[in-house]
Amino acid sequence: MKEVREVDTVTIGLIQASHDVSGEEPVEVHKKAAIEKHIRLLREAKERGAQIVSFQELFFGPYFCAEQTPKWYEAAEEVPNGPTVRLFQDLVKELGVVLVLPIYEREGIATYYNTAVVIDADGTILGKYRKHHIPHVGAGSGGCGFWEKYYFKPGNLGYPVFDTAFAKVGVYICYDRHFPEGARLLGLGGAEIVINPSATTAGVSEYLWKLEQPAHAVANGYYVGAINRVGREAPWNMGEFYGQSYLVDPRGNFVAMGSRDKDEVVIGEMSRKLIREVREAWQFYRDRRPETYQGLIAI
Repeated sequence: MKEVREVDTVTIGLIQASHDVSGEEPVEVHKKAAIEKHIRLLREAKERGAQIVSFQELFFGPYFCAEQTPKWYEAAEEVPNGPTVRLFQDLVKELGVVLVLPIYEREGIATYYNTAVVIDADGTILGKYRKHHIPHVGAGSGGCGFWEKYYFKPGNLGYPVFDTAFAKVGVYICYDRHFPEGARLLGLGGAEIVINPSATTAGVSEYLWKLEQPAHAVANGYYVGAINRVGREAPWNMGEFYGQSYLVDPRGNFVAMGSRDKDEVVIGEMSRKLIREVREAWQFYRDRRPETYQGLIAI
């Protein structure tokens, strides 16, 4: 158990990035280019004062779920023993930041998850979150879509909250954000901030982007850091990944927001004092009635 933290303010860094390598290139080319870019951006985040940093969903390549082909199974790595996790463990230890690292995880011979690994500021792996809600829906044109059931099993590790060096961090991944039940469980688990790495396109969910997660922040009395990639990814016709990564506070106010179309480190500050003020004013945790919610799990 970590000691109670005395510092009220924590600086958050949310990294959004384009991926310019054509999907037709080999997997190793994609991973090399994306990892090199994110190392640069992570160093920039540290230089700008970030203490907790997150990358976007499946950061080390394109959003390959636009198509259904076994080529992309090659991108998956074991956790914690895969090379990408090891690389960023060393870098995090050097920089002294907490990192939420969203990767494609392989377990055993051929079981795959959409996973985020949480690495503490000393390089220790605190654990991982596996995306629970797996979409399978068309988007864009030419047969493209969020074909994630082809690639991922649903998560099976619950909704852990990670007691990092700077704050208690929960993780939700992309499509999870449409489901309030897990968001509440993260709050009940003590999360001060929930990080939501995403890959989402205009025309599908953009109208919800600035609506759902501020609502989670308000209903649960915590901060939410939402990250989305930017740009268009060839050769697919998924549409535009519209960026606008943001940090939102427990009153629903946007603390910081990124651009629509640029590689960027979005920096914002979270305040424990504000979390306490909001939770004291709005006693949602005191007044909830779990004994009346049995219908949620009976259906």
